[in-house]
Amino acid sequence: MKITHIGVYVKDLEKSKHFYTNYFKGVSNEKYSNTDGFSSYFLTFEDGASLEIMHHTNLEILPVIDKSTGWSHLAFSVESRENVVALTARIVADGYILYSPLRETGDGYFESCVSDPDGNRIEITI
Repeated sequence: MKITHIGVYVKDLEKSKHFYTNYFKGVSNEKYSNTDGFSSYFLTFEDGASLEIMHHTNLEILPVIDKSTGWSHLAFSVESRENVVALTARIVADGYILYSPLRETGDGYFESCVSDPDGNRIEITI
């Protein structure tokens, strides 16, 4: 058994697609849309993991709340401390929120945490 993909609703499909393809090298399929107001892209990453970004015309926009039940973050490995530092700086310079600065965690990770276009937490780690 394996997880095939993670799905997340987003406010702006094109903006989110750009974020994940630009910063994390996701490769997108063609946009899917149906007549019920739903549309999505599947983004596939180098290791084969997939993220489905979805939008609906009746999407309810909720505030992002830290430390609440539900999914906490999506983590991407960028293979080196230098890459963590560089990608974090690039994303923050482009105007995204820095939730957690570069740090060594108690469980041995070197990481930072930034926002995606919808405020979802994206962890960048080795």
